[in-house]
Amino acid sequence: MDMNEFNLKVIEEFRANAGKVGGQFAGAPMLLLITTGARSGKTYTNPLVYSRDGDRIVIIASKAGAPKNPSWYHNLLAHPTPTLEVGTERFKAKATIASGAERERLFDQQAAKMPFFKEYQKKTTRQIPVVILERTA
Repeated sequence: MDMNEFNLKVIEEFRANAGKVGGQFAGAPMLLLITTGARSGKTYTNPLVYSRDGDRIVIIASKAGAPKNPSWYHNLLAHPTPTLEVGTERFKAKATIASGAERERLFDQQAAKMPFFKEYQKKTTRQIPVVILERTA
């Protein structure tokens, strides 16, 4: 099964079960990130695990440790106002890229709960971006 097929099944399960999914993501906090394509202008939906930092939502552009950032990250750079689905809520957000000590703190905080992020960082030479999402509406 390719990544798109896998994601479609996760998205379907997420929407059918008020934001809860099973399998390898059972019990993990998950959201749907809805972005506008940087070049295409199309709408894309990606299921992602997240953590919270106060009222802010934190996502990590790991792409499982691949050499390049995920396409949703490039979409956010071009259009930093995604729509999020968290549980049964759907709302607009503003995306900012964390840097320096804040990036380290947020990455470490999420990796402590989800150790696979440490493994992903070991697999790649790029610094994995950390994105902060703040609700706007």
